[in-house]
Amino acid sequence: MNSKFRIGIVGYGNLGKGAIKAIKQTEDMELVAIFSRRDPEALNLIDPSTKVVHISNAIDYVDKIDVMLLCGGSATDLPEQTPHFASMFNTVDSFDTHAKIPAFYETVNEAATKHRKTAIISVGWDPGLFSINRVMADAILPNGTNYTFWGKGLSQGHSDAVRRIQGVKNGVQYTIPSDNAIERVRNGENPELSTADKHTRVCYVVAEEGADKAAIEQEIKTMPNYFADYDTDVHFISEEELARDHSKSPHGGFVIRSGNTGENNKQLYEFSLNLDSNPEFTASVLVAYARAAYRLNKEKQYGAKTVFDVAPGYISPRSPEVLRRDYL
Repeated sequence: MNSKFRIGIVGYGNLGKGAIKAIKQTEDMELVAIFSRRDPEALNLIDPSTKVVHISNAIDYVDKIDVMLLCGGSATDLPEQTPHFASMFNTVDSFDTHAKIPAFYETVNEAATKHRKTAIISVGWDPGLFSINRVMADAILPNGTNYTFWGKGLSQGHSDAVRRIQGVKNGVQYTIPSDNAIERVRNGENPELSTADKHTRVCYVVAEEGADKAAIEQEIKTMPNYFADYDTDVHFISEEELARDHSKSPHGGFVIRSGNTGENNKQLYEFSLNLDSNPEFTASVLVAYARAAYRLNKEKQYGAKTVFDVAPGYISPRSPEVLRRDYL
């Protein structure tokens, strides 16, 4: 009997490619196939031995895949794909439009519960690992304030949103935290900071020939949930400049809670990440949570779940005995 988790991947962008690499570094998983809307013959695979199937044929793999990793974008892909695939497979996705997570959860929960599947949504580092640390810090230091800073780094979700604007050929977006705001938080000042006080956003855009650049810039700067609340700079550059200067995907950030305990003793809780590759790290989190989706489903814990519902032991390849002996 095959003891490895059987994994499928929907989408072959940066996140999907990162998931392939992450699976290769595990000993308890195997990749069954990639599912793509593109012609399977046209994909430039990092591993030519990888099986590629058109997304329309995914239903043929219902009994051949334990967990499907959904590696599409949050702007338009996942709102449609997650409920669809959660009716056939256990799923893990990285839906990251924070304001829309409650509604997204309800839609996915209905589909997964009806079909006795387990769907872990909004997995990654934010939402995901940062979310866990916000909850932990809030519970431990009730007399305090949470702060989240992202960057400096290239945002996958925001870059995807930029690229979907009419007239945009390619583009990336960087999130840049305010050093002054971070310093004030770490000093225990507990400042009241607006969205714009904490971060700025910088976009580098390659426009289609003849495109209305002013209209593109206006659409970016007024996009709700992504740019409307921030000071955003938009720079139009050539494809050559984009390839030369913006091909890497670094990112990271901090969750900080500044609070007081007892006789006004200042306490600082901080969790940070410094990432060379945002998509590869995010994909690694998705892959780890695939274990949890499978294990929870075996326990008949159906429906949509978030990282708040998943104990750390469910995502670990180690046994409970080993975890207690070596990690506790």
